[in-house]
Amino acid sequence: MDPPTDPFEAMPLPSRPVPPGARDPRRPPGAQAGHSQDGSRLPPGVSPDIFGSTGSTGFGGPAAPARGATALPPAAQPPQPWQMAAPPEPSFRRDEPSLVPGGDGGFPPPGGLRYEEPPPSRRKGRGVFLIVLAVLFVVGLAYAVPAVIMSGKMLPGTTVRGVDIGGLTATEAADKLRDRLAGEASEEMTLLAAGKRYDFDPGKAGLEFDVVATIDRAPSDFPTPVEVWRAFTGTTELDPRISTDPEAMKTAVAGLAKKIDLKVREGSVTFKGVKPVVVTPRDGRALEREAAVAAITDAFLGPAKEVRLPVSVIKPKVGAETVKKAANDAVKALSGPVTLTFSGKQVQLPVETLAAHLSFEPEGAGGMRPVFDARSAVASVEGELVDPAVAPRDPTFQIVGGKPKLVPGRKGKGIDDERLAADVAEMVARDGDRTIPVAMTTVRPRMSDAEARKLGIKERISQFTTPYECCPPRVTNIRAIAKLMDGYLVKPGETFSLNGVIGQRDTARGFVPAPMIQGGRLVDSVGGGISQFVTTMYNAVFFGGLEDVQHMAHEFYISRYPAGRESTVSWPQPDFRWKNDSPYGVLVKTSFDNSGVTVAFWSTKRYEIESISSGRYNVTPFKSATDSGPACIPMVGQQGFTIDVWRVFKQDGKEIKRVKKTTVYRPELDLKCVPEGSADE
Repeated sequence: MDPPTDPFEAMPLPSRPVPPGARDPRRPPGAQAGHSQDGSRLPPGVSPDIFGSTGSTGFGGPAAPARGATALPPAAQPPQPWQMAAPPEPSFRRDEPSLVPGGDGGFPPPGGLRYEEPPPSRRKGRGVFLIVLAVLFVVGLAYAVPAVIMSGKMLPGTTVRGVDIGGLTATEAADKLRDRLAGEASEEMTLLAAGKRYDFDPGKAGLEFDVVATIDRAPSDFPTPVEVWRAFTGTTELDPRISTDPEAMKTAVAGLAKKIDLKVREGSVTFKGVKPVVVTPRDGRALEREAAVAAITDAFLGPAKEVRLPVSVIKPKVGAETVKKAANDAVKALSGPVTLTFSGKQVQLPVETLAAHLSFEPEGAGGMRPVFDARSAVASVEGELVDPAVAPRDPTFQIVGGKPKLVPGRKGKGIDDERLAADVAEMVARDGDRTIPVAMTTVRPRMSDAEARKLGIKERISQFTTPYECCPPRVTNIRAIAKLMDGYLVKPGETFSLNGVIGQRDTARGFVPAPMIQGGRLVDSVGGGISQFVTTMYNAVFFGGLEDVQHMAHEFYISRYPAGRESTVSWPQPDFRWKNDSPYGVLVKTSFDNSGVTVAFWSTKRYEIESISSGRYNVTPFKSATDSGPACIPMVGQQGFTIDVWRVFKQDGKEIKRVKKTTVYRPELDLKCVPEGSADE
């Protein structure tokens, strides 16, 4: 079969309207819009479909049935191989005619097929998209322009302690901060602690304003949108960065703590002579050092004018009422001497000895307990109970050919001082029997021979001599104490106490009654005169560069002693004490002859000592008086005065430090002893 002459008859009806100017595939070639199939012109608005046809419609379909005839469905046409379906066009619809406003259908508008307008929803979505795109563009532009301008500089609104550095480069900002805040960084801080104000130099404590670290914290790179927004709407306050020197700060706070700290005072009962002395308890305080370092560092370059430091309160173990009750018990403790017995021998501890070594101290249960220093108390009487042949002996040194030579010590038998201390404390607490049998035990020397060899006893570090006229009773006492002290070793860090080592002076060890100053008058007392030995030892301490702990000058000036460099002593007070603050031992060597007594110290020399004295000032005249009776001892009048003495410490000729001591002497009474009945009233 031959294919149809009109290829468009094999094409399906268009599914979309034909755009203007395009040929309608339903019309044969040469047909025009608004014409019938045979080419005759139709009236406007009349579709050629209204005409029937006995033949082909020209579109490949059957002719329309005649008027009045029953319409039958067209016969199915088998598909022909030459009939090719046109591919659908995405922008056209060929399945229905275009609608004409105001009508149900009809021919497409002149010009053929036309484009269809997109649906309203698509138009709306496209508009929203364009609006959003425009907004994003504007926002991006609003961010990018200022961001480029701000890049490489401090963000506008950036301040440090009120100094505006916004818009500046890092170098400009650093210079401005140094100029504005350098003065504040060097100002002294005011610290508050325990109700007092203290000036504090932050520079000496190692605190510095770290400008570089502060600038590094400020954003100065290409800013983020958030940073740009903050630059326009707010401010950025930067805290100044601080650099610290931990060691310098630790040292500075330690010095501050010395001014603030107050050692807690525990309540106690001691004795002055045989009279109880109450020490009332007192709160202590301590600077919390780590917290103080943090508080000072945080406040440096801050707005606070004063910085409050944390201080802890330390409470004593017992209250004042408990101490007063213990004082009443102390009176009973001295109701009489204590008798010590051993193997048929006995010796008494006088009330004065008890008082000198007895005290009442707080205990854990909130009360007060008696404490007795038995070792020191029996030092002067132990020889009467223990055979010297079996007694312990401390190692010492002899000077041979100008060099120290070790004399070994030995252990021996001695009073069990720990047991005696417990027995005396129980006796005082219970007011029991005042006779106590002592126990003996093996007593080791205070140090071993090996320890003595390591003490650094190698050279004489000081020596002093005081003169006397031979040989009244006072010289006997000077020689007696010199013998007891010869060869005594003071260990490093140990505090020497003359009353603790010698104890109460008694006739059993060679002391005799001799005049001593008491209450402004000379009176006879066993051991009187040993103040000259103490003065001699004090000067050995002075020129040896050792620490003076306790010394008391005589009430009146005595011409045989250097003014301002002398000391007295009595039993039980005042005592004479000094500390071996060196890392070496100190050997005490004594000697005497008919013209004076000498004390020398052997150790390792640390300082050269120079003594400088002021002139005498505040001179006061003495008074004269007469007295009678067998107890009268004449006195030579001396003026009173005040004098200053400096001890200058040197090493290799260079001064290290100097210490000043002021001594005030009262005028000494000029007393003449006359027969009874002729003395001054």
